[in-house]
Amino acid sequence: MGIKFGTDGWRAIIADEFTFDNVSKVAQAHAEHIKSNGGKKVVVGYDPRFMSEDFASVVAEVFSSNGFEVVLSSKVCSTPALSLMAKELNADEGVMITASHNTYRYNGYKIKGGYGGPATPEIISDVEKRIGMSDVKRGNTNWEEMDFNKYYVEKLKSYIIPGVFKQKQEKVVHDPMHGATIGLLKDALEGTLIDVIEINHYRDAFFGFHHPEPIEKNIPLLMGKVVAEEALVGIANDGDGDRVGIVDEAGEFVNTQLGYVLLLLHTIRNKKTPGAVAKTVSTSYLVDRICEKEGRKLFKTPVGFKYIADLFLKEKIAFGGEESGGYGFGFHIPERDGLLSGLMILEMILLHGKPLTQIIEDVFREFGTAYYKRLDLKVKGDQGRKLVETLRKEHLKEIAGIKVKEVDLTDGVKFIFENDGWLLFRASGTEPVLRIYVEMPEKHQVEEVLEEAKKLVGGIE
Repeated sequence: MGIKFGTDGWRAIIADEFTFDNVSKVAQAHAEHIKSNGGKKVVVGYDPRFMSEDFASVVAEVFSSNGFEVVLSSKVCSTPALSLMAKELNADEGVMITASHNTYRYNGYKIKGGYGGPATPEIISDVEKRIGMSDVKRGNTNWEEMDFNKYYVEKLKSYIIPGVFKQKQEKVVHDPMHGATIGLLKDALEGTLIDVIEINHYRDAFFGFHHPEPIEKNIPLLMGKVVAEEALVGIANDGDGDRVGIVDEAGEFVNTQLGYVLLLLHTIRNKKTPGAVAKTVSTSYLVDRICEKEGRKLFKTPVGFKYIADLFLKEKIAFGGEESGGYGFGFHIPERDGLLSGLMILEMILLHGKPLTQIIEDVFREFGTAYYKRLDLKVKGDQGRKLVETLRKEHLKEIAGIKVKEVDLTDGVKFIFENDGWLLFRASGTEPVLRIYVEMPEKHQVEEVLEEAKKLVGGIE
């Protein structure tokens, strides 16, 4: 089986395809790619998955044996920490050993650009075509080790408005989901009046036998703990720390669309960060309304943070993100950062002096209501892809009695209704899954539209 990179790196099952032999082949191809462009320095990091530090050492050895200056993280670090160090240490590129939010059976190889963000498709393509083309060089173990987390946390602290966390004693619950951000929120808030209560904060290569993905179904403990501790907010981060999940003071999960909206408003209004805004096609219509009111240019892209990161490199972007809980800030690096997102949510709550539920109500009063749900449906074979292709050719005129005013074919098929609500169909490119996204101004409309959407799909398992 050939090694293929997906939208966010190469991921495979440990001891099946993800082996020391294959990782070294990928590292050799990556080294040759960088050398072909005159590069000579890389940084390497790793998450807490099974044997991640050993795979990272193999990568460091291959690069060192190819004559590279190599800086290896001295401990588990997050993906945004690795990306930050790629930029700060003037590395040509970086490598992160992680499978992000995949289950414990997987590990992966992410490539980061020297600018501190996801590798471009051109970089990935060149590395991919070089895999297995030449012998792997091993044997040189001459590299430097550095604590990436220490520098990363200090950088995050520099973004905080001075004194905002020293006005009142409050509690926040942090769930790193046994992942790369264990202890980091507590470190970032050291010396403040914020008491950080940690759960799932020990290394577990099995991630408690759950997906280390910060979505509602995976964080019931966090939701209960916030209420039990009477905390201000709950913050969850995925396995490699580039995504965030938010729980309000009532123990309710704040959907990722609202997470985007809250962070956008905080960034442009409270932080006064200059620049445009970037969102994927699956992101809330409230963003459009905010940009119109605030006079900010809005860029819309296909689904995937790599498109957002590309805009950060080409345009002046204040804030950008996607529906999956990955958000980037113009004052930081062109990378998703889950821990920074959590800090910004907490800073926003403290600045407003209101509970998160009330802040959300204020947003709805100003920009209108929006309720959201996403379903990932298993379908037979290429049934999902066929449905999307059919809908691209034969547009629906109305759904659940609501008229369609516009169709967006940027990525999949998105039907935009007269009330600004929308329904998006996207077929997975790697598995038999059809993704259905719905956002509507009324809660009951979400379920009604979803039910109609599912009727279009036969043979659901």
